[in-house]
Amino acid sequence: MERLSVVDYFKRPESMKPMELEHGVVREPPAPRYGHQSLLTHLGALMDLHVRARRLGQVCVAPVDVVLDEVAALVVQPDVIFIAADRLSIVRERVFGPPDLVVEVLSPGTAHRDRTIKLEWYRRHGVRECWLVDRRSQTVDIVDLQSSPEWRRRFAGADPLRSGVLPDFTVPAAEVFA
Repeated sequence: MERLSVVDYFKRPESMKPMELEHGVVREPPAPRYGHQSLLTHLGALMDLHVRARRLGQVCVAPVDVVLDEVAALVVQPDVIFIAADRLSIVRERVFGPPDLVVEVLSPGTAHRDRTIKLEWYRRHGVRECWLVDRRSQTVDIVDLQSSPEWRRRFAGADPLRSGVLPDFTVPAAEVFA
């Protein structure tokens, strides 16, 4: 199995296919289903409206490469990312460093990986907060990756989402799935 450096990975042709570099190995899962993409587009738009109105930074939806560890050749593509205004210097043609917030919309084929492996990568590499959005249970788990012990809260129905990273973001959980 061929192992690539981050530089070699970025020499590949640009693609809209989901793709990640996991310690030098390219991982290409199948494209997400329509419901997944529709949800992430809607949530990304809700977040973007909030962020732009308050000039908090920038929101971007997948696919966008996020280099968590250049030496270890670890590049991920979270479903939605937020980068605070004072940290926008990590954005060049790609994101070189941890976003402040990442969102993973769980799919049957990726849910376990998103909840375990990727969550640990995000914690280890300095992401402040991760949202795990579960379409099946209609819940959003918000995980504070910098607190010890880890702070995690589940939101559903009329519960307004409460983020430690996005101040005053109070969209009801059910609105994410509307």
